[in-house]
Amino acid sequence: MKIVVTGTRGIPNIMGGVETHCEELFPRIAAKGHDVTVIRRKSYVKDSLTEWEGVKLVDINSPKKKSFEAIIHTFRATLKAKQLGADVLHVHAIGPALVIPIAKMLGLKVVFTHHGPDYDRDKWGRKAKWALRMGEELGCKFADEVIVISNVIKDLIAKKHGRWDHVHLVYNGVPEPELCDYPEYFEELGIEKGKYVIGMCRFVPEKNLHHLVDAFAMVKPKGCKLVLAGDADFEDDYSRHLKESAQKNGVVLTGFVKGRKLHSLLTNARCYVLPSSHEGLPIALLEAMSYHLPVIVSDIPANLEVELPDECYFHLGDINALARKLQKNIDADYHQVDYDLSKYNWDHIANQVCEIYESLRMS
Repeated sequence: MKIVVTGTRGIPNIMGGVETHCEELFPRIAAKGHDVTVIRRKSYVKDSLTEWEGVKLVDINSPKKKSFEAIIHTFRATLKAKQLGADVLHVHAIGPALVIPIAKMLGLKVVFTHHGPDYDRDKWGRKAKWALRMGEELGCKFADEVIVISNVIKDLIAKKHGRWDHVHLVYNGVPEPELCDYPEYFEELGIEKGKYVIGMCRFVPEKNLHHLVDAFAMVKPKGCKLVLAGDADFEDDYSRHLKESAQKNGVVLTGFVKGRKLHSLLTNARCYVLPSSHEGLPIALLEAMSYHLPVIVSDIPANLEVELPDECYFHLGDINALARKLQKNIDADYHQVDYDLSKYNWDHIANQVCEIYESLRMS
């Protein structure tokens, strides 16, 4: 089958949860013999690749403006999918889903993956939130098949949009960890193995990294440091303030990292912290768990669905409680944790998605 993918900024090595999802999933689907094309947003691409890991790559221009880029790019990508003769157009996220009725008018079969109610994110204004809600509604109404990454989202679209049929729960996945050391990088950052706490995500308000900075400032660090791995797609007042506060408090800022640098940070951290107010099913959390890190996360529904032990959770926004959890980890001996991640296996996930594509061939 010829599958064209849109709704992502692109792959490989582009920051974002949807991007990580697509980077893991579609090479596996291509390896099963499907013809897969990912349409990338040219403004995010820093390479000249036309194919990667068996996946064809097509770059299309879009304005790099957070309120318009997704919808304009997805519209252009949909026209390109029709031109390429796609058997299936796979649309990721609710913003791009605004275009799904047009895809159906063009005669395309559409799979829509709902990664979470993005209208709950603090970064969006009133008009953008309305557009995201409309994208969710149109995606649920017109897509041939809907994939959700958590039971929380499955329940939401059933109650809110009456979408019960042709809805498939397919979790985010996590690859096998790449355990490694990178002494030169650690020397550059000024950190030591086992003596730092890591937060790893985009610098956007709903991730609440400012809570983590404030909480860490309240603990007795005993030689431990706080490392924030990530950056903002669009520099704004929040990301600037976060970086200023982090620097004042001695926090180590790595910027966006992938590959050996990221693997070494995850291999040697004391614990991973995710204090966010909004998630679909956080890949970064699953990745930290794959490295056997103790984790401290907010008690939002998406994090609760991972079914961690109770002591891993703190009440959303309770900075004092977060500080107590951090102090407990710092006071304890360095240790690792074994988690059952069997349902987050990318190979199994790829099989599930291929079965959904095959069901469209039959219809």
